[in-house]
Amino acid sequence: TSDIASRTPFFCSGCPHNSSTKVPDGSLAAAGIGCHFMALWMDRNTVGFTAMGGEGAQWVGQAPFSKRGHIFQNLGDGTYNHSGALAIRFALSSDANITYKILYNDAVAMTGGQPHEGGLTVDMIARQVRAEGVERIAIVTDEPDKYAGKADFPAGATIHHRDDLDLVQRELRGVKGISVLIYDQTCAAEKRRRRKRGTFPDPDKRVFINELVCEGCGDCGVQSNCVSIQPVETEFGRKRRIDQSSCNKDFSCVNGFCPSFVTVHGAKIRKAEGIAGRTDPLDGVPAPAEFSLGAQGWAGIID
Repeated sequence: TSDIASRTPFFCSGCPHNSSTKVPDGSLAAAGIGCHFMALWMDRNTVGFTAMGGEGAQWVGQAPFSKRGHIFQNLGDGTYNHSGALAIRFALSSDANITYKILYNDAVAMTGGQPHEGGLTVDMIARQVRAEGVERIAIVTDEPDKYAGKADFPAGATIHHRDDLDLVQRELRGVKGISVLIYDQTCAAEKRRRRKRGTFPDPDKRVFINELVCEGCGDCGVQSNCVSIQPVETEFGRKRRIDQSSCNKDFSCVNGFCPSFVTVHGAKIRKAEGIAGRTDPLDGVPAPAEFSLGAQGWAGIID
């Protein structure tokens, strides 16, 4: 047999890694174990990977022989909790310049969304890496205000909105030694599951693209890296639309320079009636004939 088509695995719609794995121009990142590994297959200046718990070790060995002075090392929160903290400890004992990007998505997403053992939190990670000897710690998130009165960050740690990710990374790549950036945004698949259960906030708004205004430039896809933005052929050429059934309400697509986006508040997706719900699946099935089996109980036969 031969393949008639192939599709490279990609981040889910609204995945935090769509934003968190970006690096500034001129920088390189190294991949690690986790969903963020897929950045290797995207235009993310991401190269190489290691076994779980060895993140950054490859650069410790390469750095003395390279003209490049710094790399970013992606490290998932599940991997950090498993053995990645040891990798940071090892890197601190070297002279390498590494910014560890700890990608906190609030779940061990790659293996089914299990909770972290030990109740790992963002401020807990920050305190742990400070105790190991990391001086410069930055937290980047889509909700900077959520920590007020709830988190205990070490002195000197700074909090930034994800829109400032590029500026924060440009600063950190100039830091001598080991620095840590904690990117905090909940896994998109977990958001969807929790919203169905009523345990996670569900913004009462949706974003649409007016195809008559859209020029088909695709900048919304560049900004968001989101698979919910799909091409649509019109009489005026190829435009873009948002697949509402897969959209997880990340809203990073609106960062594109485009007047065609429309935000609708208070609306619900119209759902078609399922075929199974139109008729009774047991309609016309005769009632079973019952007869006694004595001490063994009852049985039924459908004629």
